Amino acid sequence: MNKTAFITGATSGIGKACAEKFAAAGYSIIATGRRADRLLSLANELQAKYQTEIITACFDVQNKVAVDTAIGNIPTEWKENIEVLINNAGLALGRDSFENADMQDWETMMNTNVNGMLYVSRAILPYLIEQKKGHIINIGSVAGKEVYENGNVYCASKFAVDAITKSMRIDLLKHNIKVTGIHPGAVETEFSLVRFKGDESKATSAYVGYKPLSSMDVAETIFYTATLPAHICINDLVITCTQQASAYYFNKNQ
Repeated sequence: MNKTAFITGATSGIGKACAEKFAAAGYSIIATGRRADRLLSLANELQAKYQTEIITACFDVQNKVAVDTAIGNIPTEWKENIEVLINNAGLALGRDSFENADMQDWETMMNTNVNGMLYVSRAILPYLIEQKKGHIINIGSVAGKEVYENGNVYCASKFAVDAITKSMRIDLLKHNIKVTGIHPGAVETEFSLVRFKGDESKATSAYVGYKPLSSMDVAETIFYTATLPAHICINDLVITCTQQASAYYFNKNQ
């Protein structure tokens, strides 16, 4: 088999762009996500366009039993060829002040952004350890580097991703496994539409006055880090558009 990339949250945004970028480079793809129809569409598209091998697994990363069951059902020869794990599944919900925020939103963000990454990583790690090589790429955020107003638990979840990524890198050093944290700034995807719970006006306004990153911009950066020589590891990388300096500061056109 070809080298294989395992990608969570592959049905949209950065995850989908990663699936396309790696498929175009000849990787076999294990694409996962919650939406079966989108996974099927992605598989058909990539197979037709790149003649690549792709399998899908439909599950919610929040559910440990579902994660373990789905990954357990993936053919062993696929799992034994995983070279890259991209922990991309994640979301933001709400932009409310701490005292007004929805507790369920908080739980969903923590369960997806933190627990989901842990569940998938632990399920895949035995196969990387057996190979004594591999690369785990965790998608964080500039929100995991600095807190901003009304970011509260979303920022906390991405701070956790940053800390876990650093810890993984230390603990997995003895297994020759690379661990990279990628921390994008504003990326024009479904992110804001999800955060504002389907309010297209608010979602669109989030990208007014500047040119944000595209999902493919981030995917190409991820691909670069994943295809460096074996002795090189990009540990931590923050990527923003030129008009963004931090989680809060933008130079927007008037």
